[in-house]
Amino acid sequence: MNLDLRKAVIHNVSGDTQKQLEDTIVDAIQRGEEKMLPGLGVLFEVIWNNADANEKKMMLETLEHGLKQA
Repeated sequence: MNLDLRKAVIHNVSGDTQKQLEDTIVDAIQRGEEKMLPGLGVLFEVIWNNADANEKKMMLETLEHGLKQA
């Protein structure tokens, strides 16, 4: 089966409200299931591709800080 994961994830959430998107993200993180990681990666890719330079810098700083706390 030829499945385009990016297209499938985007299709599944494309009409969601901000609250629904938040619920999806929180649920995926709370479940801690490995199979959810690719979907979260697709969502992050969408965020990254639509962020400006300042937003990307903020995300990288947040990521760096969070990894130091892990």
